Amino acid sequence: MLRTRASALILALILGVVVVVTTAFAAPAALNTLAASAAARQQAPQAQAAVTSTATVGLDPESQIMEAVYQKVSPSVVQVVNLAQAGRRAGNTAVPQAEGSGIVWDTQGHIVTNDHVVSGASQLQVIFADGTQADATLVGTDPSSDLAVVKVDPAAASNLVPIQLGDMSQVKVGELAIAIGNPFGFQSSMTRGIVSALGRTIPSQTDFSIPEAIQTDAAINPGNSGGPLLNGEGQLIGVNDQIQSASDSNSGVGFAIPVSIVQRVVPALIQNGQYQHAYLGISGSTYSKSWAQALGLPANAKGAYVSQVLPGGPAGQAGLQGGSQNTNIALGMDQNGVVYLQSGGDLSTAIDGHAVNSMDDLMIYLAEHTSPGQKVTLTVLHPQGQQANVTVTLGTQPSQTAQQTSFLGGSQSPFGNGSPFGNGQSPFGNGSPFGGN
Repeated sequence: MLRTRASALILALILGVVVVVTTAFAAPAALNTLAASAAARQQAPQAQAAVTSTATVGLDPESQIMEAVYQKVSPSVVQVVNLAQAGRRAGNTAVPQAEGSGIVWDTQGHIVTNDHVVSGASQLQVIFADGTQADATLVGTDPSSDLAVVKVDPAAASNLVPIQLGDMSQVKVGELAIAIGNPFGFQSSMTRGIVSALGRTIPSQTDFSIPEAIQTDAAINPGNSGGPLLNGEGQLIGVNDQIQSASDSNSGVGFAIPVSIVQRVVPALIQNGQYQHAYLGISGSTYSKSWAQALGLPANAKGAYVSQVLPGGPAGQAGLQGGSQNTNIALGMDQNGVVYLQSGGDLSTAIDGHAVNSMDDLMIYLAEHTSPGQKVTLTVLHPQGQQANVTVTLGTQPSQTAQQTSFLGGSQSPFGNGSPFGNGQSPFGNGSPFGGN
């Protein structure tokens, strides 16, 4: 995340990185894989210079992997400096207002970082691992996924080494997680941990949330935002984004934007300067069997319960129903008081034949497999248990909803997965999860 001069630490900085290693005894094989994958990448679109491991003899196997990954990836990690006009008293000069990290995407000079790192910048500067500095221009941003792309003149960079992309479907809980970035301005710093959990939903820069985030305990601090989350082969599996902390610095709970979303959003930002998210127009929560009697639904059912449907939105036009009458089940608090579960809503159990066991499942499918204008078929249980298939033509996610709440389509329930945070409240407390914003 970024690091502001005015506010040294910020609430939820970026997160660590995930790297895959089965056991310490697998280290020699992993080192061989590094060399083999490097050779294969010479012919891949996201090519990277072949890496010859020069790991220090005598190091334990895991340390050899860490050293090899650092040698391979550190040239692909940059520091992004957000400059703002200081004002008339300072002669209208540009001064740093925030710092974060970035990732070399291609040899054309495109750099991936977080939207909150570059937000509000009047000038941008990129500093490479070898100390080379280059001015950058903003190519595109997507606040709903907290991603941005900036560009440097390739001639101004001594060596553009694109990151190698990993496969999100291969990421497993317990794998080694490696982060490389610029915490507190200390350039090219590496930390390690494990993948603590998958499929987390985290806040974005808008009312909509980011699904399938990776949780890690790798040390992440201000300045790491926008840097890579890596597996044991030095492949990108996430972009560091946030931490949850009561102390404004690393507490062992960090989050990264998954590479599956990065791969969809970044090419669109490069080509069009923006990314259009599919939009369903509902909000809701993961169904709990404790709600069965109050909602008139089977206790053994699983799915995403629709608490609200945006009037005139895609789901509303298709006939999907939201809750309409308060039950005695309290979900949490908002600015108006207690928020109660409302009965009368539909329960989504599948989308296009894919099982929906939670609200996160629905969000992930929309984020990774759909686009505006696409038709999807929702299998739903109506109140009292009648099943139906509802065809919805997805819309385009607005920058803000009329009711200032989140309506699904790459968005999140205002209540999380039954969490007690209410509409618009963050589980990260009163500070920003983006550190500095």
